[in-house]
Amino acid sequence: MKTYNAKPGEIQRDWVIVDAEGKTLGRLATVIADRLRGKGKPQYTPHVDTGDFVIVVNAEKIAVTGKKLDQKMYYRHSGYPGGLRERTLGEQLPRQPTEVLRKAVKGMLPRNRLARRQLVKLKIYAGAEHPHEAQAPKPFEV
Repeated sequence: MKTYNAKPGEIQRDWVIVDAEGKTLGRLATVIADRLRGKGKPQYTPHVDTGDFVIVVNAEKIAVTGKKLDQKMYYRHSGYPGGLRERTLGEQLPRQPTEVLRKAVKGMLPRNRLARRQLVKLKIYAGAEHPHEAQAPKPFEV
């Protein structure tokens, strides 16, 4: 028996669309991260990008549980002394709903060059409209 290794040229990539309306942030992010990595495919290879393209719509209608709207913080730094800025999830969600989900998915991917290439295949939109109709995405139920 030999172990199968996928080659970059022989990978079939599908386009799937996920409706985030009413879905819990963390549970949705884990499903998306697994789909981006290709872990549900029989030809999954850890060091090769075997994942699918994922389109997420209605990111502004995502749900969270508990007191996360008030207690979960998002930090950024300007690079200058004293330049640390913070926002709660309740402040970040109306301003940048796509970045909330992107950060959650990014945290569930490994920290390497392959994960940065996989994150490019994630397309997130705040509303119900997206410009990827030509790719004929299949609906994916979470």
